[in-house]
Amino acid sequence: MVFPSTPKVVHVATAGEALIDLIEDADGRLRPCAGGAVYNLTRALGLQGVGTLYLNPLSQDRFGRLLAEGIAQAGVALALPQPVHEPTSLAVVGLDAQGKASYSFYREGVADRQVSAQGLITACEAQPALRITITGCLALAAEDSAKYLPWLQAQRAGGRLVVVDANLRPAVVPDMDTYRASVMAALQQAHLIKVSDDDLDTLGVQGTDALARARALLASTPAPWLALTLGAGGAVLLARDGRAWHSAESAQVAVIDTVGAGDCFLAGLLVALMQRPAMQQGALADALQLGADDAQHLLAHAVASASLCVMQTGCTPPSLAEVVARTTAHPPVFRTL
Repeated sequence: MVFPSTPKVVHVATAGEALIDLIEDADGRLRPCAGGAVYNLTRALGLQGVGTLYLNPLSQDRFGRLLAEGIAQAGVALALPQPVHEPTSLAVVGLDAQGKASYSFYREGVADRQVSAQGLITACEAQPALRITITGCLALAAEDSAKYLPWLQAQRAGGRLVVVDANLRPAVVPDMDTYRASVMAALQQAHLIKVSDDDLDTLGVQGTDALARARALLASTPAPWLALTLGAGGAVLLARDGRAWHSAESAQVAVIDTVGAGDCFLAGLLVALMQRPAMQQGALADALQLGADDAQHLLAHAVASASLCVMQTGCTPPSLAEVVARTTAHPPVFRTL
């Protein structure tokens, strides 16, 4: 079986985990759902109309076919359409009373880790319209750094916008110091960093509050922009020059669970960024010149994308039309910090 691909022009390439979330229901049963932070992000981009290429292979097993169906349904292209023999990664997901997720991973000898730095670089070189490359989460583990870090360096050198979602998963690593070092090495290549307040805690960034810690993290990298998610508290977009803007929902959000919320947030932010003419033309420096109106648009689209996700069970990314409808009906509250 060869998985389907799409002729859509590719503007974004994603690299990282695709796995099955085994979500524990109230009766203790485990329900399989297609997931993984990068996979969720990839689908979210495709469902909002962005031409997206997923760079990792998928398995020929039952779960791999489920993941491939989700990719095809989102209109995303596969760089490696031929499935591999290795099994699909698994994550056991527990939800607390607020719907917040925790994870345990099973990732030895799995399909999505069958990549190489040169393979990732070659796949991106074959896409002349490529503007943005993204990775994060489990791809930042130290044992895979030799695969992803040279690729990130090549993308930055090639003039593409590099996005890294820290999205730390302490359960996947035995050595936190090595893990933090690997994450920080990846962040040094980013033009846009996305972190949550929990990520800042796990990274051990010092500061009086989440905003101060986010500023400290941004200052420790060459990145011009950082997006900080605060759960129900909304999100902040920080500029290297000290400017910062906050956005939060103006309407009540009925949270079912938070699986994939951060992934949909980042997808929404990048969809709005891709709407900028300079980004479409590949003028990276111009595309990154953002003012307050630009920040308001980016954050509104991102916050709405996340809110629509948490209203569903598991990661169910919204369409572009759904996001536009929500921002029109319930414009988020926006302020300069």
